[in-house]
Amino acid sequence: MRQHSKLHKLIIPVIILFLVVITAFGSFYGYWDSASPSKTCSSCHEITSSVEILAESPHRNLACKECHGTAFSNGMHSLKEKGKMIFEHINGRSDEDIRLNEAQILEVMNNCTRCHKTEQARWLSGGHSARYKDIFLNEKHNKTEQLNFDCLRCHGMFSDLNIGELIGPLNTSGPWKIKINSTESNPVIPCLACHQIHLLGSTHQNPDYSNPQNASYNRITHNPVVSFYNRHDKTHIPAENLPLLEVWDCNRPVNVSSDPIMRNCIQCHAPNGKHEAGTSDDRTPRGVHEGFSCTACHDPHSNDARQSCAKCHPAVSHCKLDVTTMNTSYKDRQSPHNIHWVSCTDCHINGRPLNRQKR
Repeated sequence: MRQHSKLHKLIIPVIILFLVVITAFGSFYGYWDSASPSKTCSSCHEITSSVEILAESPHRNLACKECHGTAFSNGMHSLKEKGKMIFEHINGRSDEDIRLNEAQILEVMNNCTRCHKTEQARWLSGGHSARYKDIFLNEKHNKTEQLNFDCLRCHGMFSDLNIGELIGPLNTSGPWKIKINSTESNPVIPCLACHQIHLLGSTHQNPDYSNPQNASYNRITHNPVVSFYNRHDKTHIPAENLPLLEVWDCNRPVNVSSDPIMRNCIQCHAPNGKHEAGTSDDRTPRGVHEGFSCTACHDPHSNDARQSCAKCHPAVSHCKLDVTTMNTSYKDRQSPHNIHWVSCTDCHINGRPLNRQKR
């Protein structure tokens, strides 16, 4: 009886202490989860700058947890991650320049899709949703061009591994294998490859409805919400700060659109080191489309250009032909006339027909 009584007396204080700890932790966690970032997240100097930039961005009304989750978002995984951050901060081993690893980038990306469902659906239908296995296990490409460190500049910007640690062997004979199975289905171009979450900007505002004639002229200009993630420097470069491409067609400089979004595109869809038009993965418009921006024809997320002709062309061209049926790569992938640099002289080798010049 005495042992039972002693055990009973011991259990009650333990239960009370446990309840007190749980209540205190729950109250603290509830406060932390709902309070302003200025009183919680940014109180740690390592991420103060990120919080300050967020306060000036289009996402300013979102709480940090909307993108980064909470300590319990992904069970023990997120609890371990948050606990590790606190432990390193307390022990003075935290990094002033905090960067998310690839797994964390993909977690944030999943949260992006809660609001940007349309953009996600378009992205999934286009080429930019390719996975590691789609790119790096492509036998035709690997036999033509050996895998190298520069592949990850565009295909796998956020990879925690270098190309040798990710894929093997690094030769043109193969067979090739992704060494880390868990990365096979990871997207090589996630949202954050072109979009910076913590970016300066402003939300759209309604025009002055009392003076509708000036609604267009007084419209506020918004910078494009795209940026290029530089894997080498591990930082985003806003599209408007990227250089304008200089590309040459023989000895003639090509007129290139100054559209900032196109500047982002050409970081990967670029010519060779000599800036020769049409080399490497260059798609800079020339010929009848010279000066056009990529987005004049391509949807930014799906890359779909199937309805692009109708944006500018009438049903029938000066040649009395429907432009969508002409012998170009728009109609037939195997056509020798690439739609990106098709010219009138590709078909009219002797110049414009006389019976059309009077039109």
